[in-house]
Amino acid sequence: MILLIIAALSYLIGSIPSGYLVAKSQGIDIREHGSRNIGATNVLRVVGKKWGYLVFFCDSFKGFFAVKLGATIAAHALFSPVLGSVIAAIACILGHNYTLWLRFKGGKGIATSAGVVLALFPVLVVLSVALIWIVVFFAARYVSLASIVAAVALPFVVFFTTRKSGSDFWILFGFSVLIGALAVWRHHSNIGRLLNGTESRFGKKS
Repeated sequence: MILLIIAALSYLIGSIPSGYLVAKSQGIDIREHGSRNIGATNVLRVVGKKWGYLVFFCDSFKGFFAVKLGATIAAHALFSPVLGSVIAAIACILGHNYTLWLRFKGGKGIATSAGVVLALFPVLVVLSVALIWIVVFFAARYVSLASIVAAVALPFVVFFTTRKSGSDFWILFGFSVLIGALAVWRHHSNIGRLLNGTESRFGKKS
């Protein structure tokens, strides 16, 4: 029952459509512009940099807050904090990707996943994945490609940099595989455009 409560609360936190709300505050329905995605990248391109950065912060904070809340609730109920954190993380990302407020259409979960990773994993994992994203982004100028490569790299970074002791490691490793795969799946349309050479580079309008 406690895990269901954690999942429900985290889904609701994740489902807050930050990008839609921020763009709407500027008189724009972000679903009708650019890539029609409610994520930070599309908001940045359509509404402006400061609004895109605000959306990234809000979406990241959702993931970070949900994980910490899940761990706290689980610990008070004498459940594994790691398991509570992972349940919260999955539910929050799904809430962002499939928000009930917008007919279950949301973002791609990268910013929310970044907040989750920051809350769940050691600093070395966070810095390694962030560095991979930065290197790919500045080499190719594709946000989508950087996000895909970082998502694929996450399980490998976790496996090779984290101490493999107890069940907590395998819970976190399994989670890293799951969210990495989900991020790649959510970028399937971007992958098609990358292969066709029609994906928009950062700094250029879609």
